Amino acid sequence: MNNSNNFYDVIILGAGASGLYCAMHAALRGRSVLVLDHGPKAARKVRIAGGGKCNFTNLEVSHENYICSNPHFCKSALARHGQWDFIDFVSSAGIEYEERDDGQLFTVAGAGRVAGLLLERSGRAGAEILMNGKIQNVEHIEDNKFSVVFSDIEYHCRSLVVALGSPAYPQVGAGSLGYEIAGQFGHRLIKTRPGLVPLRIGGRNGKICRELSGNSMPVIISCGARSFKSDMLFTHKGISGPAVLQISNYWNRGDELEVDLMPGVDLNSLFEKDRSLKVALKNYLGRYIPKKLAENLFADCQMEQVNRLGIKKEQEISEQIHHWKLKPEGSEGFSKAEVTLGGVDTDQVSSKTMESKLVPGLYFIGEVLDVTGWLGGYNLQWAWSSGFAASNFV
Repeated sequence: MNNSNNFYDVIILGAGASGLYCAMHAALRGRSVLVLDHGPKAARKVRIAGGGKCNFTNLEVSHENYICSNPHFCKSALARHGQWDFIDFVSSAGIEYEERDDGQLFTVAGAGRVAGLLLERSGRAGAEILMNGKIQNVEHIEDNKFSVVFSDIEYHCRSLVVALGSPAYPQVGAGSLGYEIAGQFGHRLIKTRPGLVPLRIGGRNGKICRELSGNSMPVIISCGARSFKSDMLFTHKGISGPAVLQISNYWNRGDELEVDLMPGVDLNSLFEKDRSLKVALKNYLGRYIPKKLAENLFADCQMEQVNRLGIKKEQEISEQIHHWKLKPEGSEGFSKAEVTLGGVDTDQVSSKTMESKLVPGLYFIGEVLDVTGWLGGYNLQWAWSSGFAASNFV
């Protein structure tokens, strides 16, 4: 829908997952919609999501899968447009998907199919999308309207939607502009930090991680009262993999992690059963964990035969295996983070409409808000749910 007067019912800043989904549904309601984005291509994060296979949602979605200063904020949007609504959306377009561990849903053909669908349906509904420009100025003007200057051209609207994401993964154009606009309109920000991010390990344990770099193994990893069971990957900088990314959302600098390297196995009971075995410890443990890890953790007794360890040594080894203590030096930062923790304070945003409680007609959706999902399709589901919520009121 061409608008020669440069006036639209809705201007959406950001052509990512939440912005395009909001644009499509708002346009389907008959609104004139303009989407503005500085990137060369729309839905860039969607295109790389899930390793290029787009983990677009999860079969089990609850507000408990999200971190937010107000734990109830997500409930309304998730209830009104949940995972099954988006599953119907991709299914009706003929996009095949598959279920993986823990209810994660991935496309079969690749993430480009989802990105393409969002663009195609937004355009078909009548939304205009302008890419590869610069958002130079945003103002609240008379009669509760907004002015946006994009690449030296001024546009006006009744409803302004901020869908600019967060600084996580700047390689695809991510940044902090959404936070700056929120601050300009008086909105508080919850302190931000990288989320779903690999962790750096130093000292002796860091050396172990480097020597094991590339090895992956199932673990239970804990930080305080929160635990996740999944795979952990050793890297040349520390640890990564699904279990680590999950726990990183709950880790703060100075916290200690505890790793169970043999989840579901009671090593003390094994030792008791196998106490007569004449086999070296490293080979015995190598049945359950990488042999090189056993060699590094128990360098002083790796060649000791199991039948000669003694009960006290068995207990020490079991404690180390089931309660390996790691104290990260830090994370690998926003450049390796999949999401950002913190953001626009949800206490100043309506949980039903995503509209600002401070400025009528101003909306915030997606990752710019202080809402962070677990690994497993939850962050994209929040993009769909929050985008849909706003689309019904813009």
